[in-house]
Amino acid sequence: MCTAATYKTKDHYFGRNLDYEFSYGERVTIVPRKFPLHFRKVSSLEQHYAIIGMATVIDGCPLFFDGTNEKGLSMAGLNFPGNADYKPETEGKDNVTPFEFIPWILGQCENLTQTRALLERMNMVKINFSDALPLQPLHWMISDREGSITVECVRDGLKVYDNPVGVLTNNPTFDMHMMNLNNYMALSTEQPENCFSRALNLAPYSRGMGAMGLPGDLSSASRFVKAAFTRMNSLSGDSESESISQFFHILGSVAQQRGLVHMGGDKYEITLYSSCCNTDRGIYYYTTYENSQITGVDMHRVDLDGSGITTYPLVQGQQIRMQN
Repeated sequence: MCTAATYKTKDHYFGRNLDYEFSYGERVTIVPRKFPLHFRKVSSLEQHYAIIGMATVIDGCPLFFDGTNEKGLSMAGLNFPGNADYKPETEGKDNVTPFEFIPWILGQCENLTQTRALLERMNMVKINFSDALPLQPLHWMISDREGSITVECVRDGLKVYDNPVGVLTNNPTFDMHMMNLNNYMALSTEQPENCFSRALNLAPYSRGMGAMGLPGDLSSASRFVKAAFTRMNSLSGDSESESISQFFHILGSVAQQRGLVHMGGDKYEITLYSSCCNTDRGIYYYTTYENSQITGVDMHRVDLDGSGITTYPLVQGQQIRMQN
């Protein structure tokens, strides 16, 4: 399960938690403009916008979990089991597989307006990457500086939702997540007033009681509510340090700790990595489960007019700075 979010101070930020019980060998990956992006059913992009993100590279093909292009458009794919429904190939449509979706959009779109235009003629086609790597059920959040959308391919077709909360988790469908927020409209960052009864002298006995009822479990529906409340009420300064620190605190509010979500045997779902990309500057920051120190990769420090992928293995193991 996963959580994606956006945040804007002076700059715009996009990132996610990847929650799973094992790693796919993901690395921070930079795809330069002249690296050919080949697709199964649509034309290749021999030249395109440069992309930075988290990906597993298999047979020279970057399989992105999330990414941002040099224009600041960002995407993340999140698990969507039981609801994702991919389609047969359709003549007259751009037949794009789910594992190609992120580079297909980020390679040629600068913003959500251009993205929506591409989505109007796209068909999310059911083609496995390989026999050993079948498709994963996913839905996506796509963001630029001005807003976000959620894209879901379900039984009755491709759905594109405006996403005013700038957050996405997993099931249920996005419209149901938004409907569920109505159950929490009384939550507040302020101390509550006594609405229970005028006959009782009730008063807050602790700070933070305005948010009583905010979910704290790790289900995707609860994480959506908590991440939305945290993100939409978050405040920080405009500096890079303050902004990325606040972003990681937003993601930390819904992070998963080992031992709390049992997947059978000795497997437990954890937050494998958390990411925060400054989409204006092309700097991709991340932490891992075993390393809470923030590591950064700047896409502009490589040759973006090159033709070869650059990857960076994740820094694992806690980085501790002794003070005495």
